Amino acid sequence: MTLQLERVSVRLGDADVLSEVSLALDTRTVAVIGENGSGKSTFARLVGGLVARTAGTMRILGLDPATDAKELRRRTAFVFSNPDAQILMPTVAEDVAFSLRADRLTAAERQSRVASALERFGLTDLANRTSHDLSGGQKQLLALCGAFVRRPDLVVADEPTAYLDARNARRVADHLFADEGHRLVLVTHDLALARRCDAALLFEKGRIAAVGDPVSIVEDYETSLRC
Repeated sequence: MTLQLERVSVRLGDADVLSEVSLALDTRTVAVIGENGSGKSTFARLVGGLVARTAGTMRILGLDPATDAKELRRRTAFVFSNPDAQILMPTVAEDVAFSLRADRLTAAERQSRVASALERFGLTDLANRTSHDLSGGQKQLLALCGAFVRRPDLVVADEPTAYLDARNARRVADHLFADEGHRLVLVTHDLALARRCDAALLFEKGRIAAVGDPVSIVEDYETSLRC
């Protein structure tokens, strides 16, 4: 089971951000939609082990984030809306290689993995460029490259196309949806992207208001926005 939660709540400071969230999903791609402040991003961070639950039980990829945090982090990669928050090293190739720092790879293996990832994301010619001199679209592709070079089982993407033009948004989305053996939890306001997923979750005020077929859920959500 990819996502299994039973009455999970999250309290941050004095606020109940998520309240008694229950869910059992084993689909490859899951869209998480809802208005700002509905709990979407907290849910994404909860799934990836970046936020701890206050109550309830949960398993992500069969792991309990509270007791199996290290293993969950090893198998999960994050992509956020602002790639500058993820780019740490001076050059493109160095930044991708940095993602492999915890893996026990020989220098040759690391170099091969980096080269393959750069080629996949169309960044080979930029390998020696200064990371922070890239365009916004190139930076997001670099963030993706750094995530996927680790070969994660689960990718959690929180508004990964929010600041991109149409062309780069499509390129990023196509990489996220490519079937490379990973599962995807996608937080997005782009309802066209949500429709591409196998299932959708609609959050309202820290709770799951609907779960199931993304086309139906998005249609009902769009109708509610017009009211």
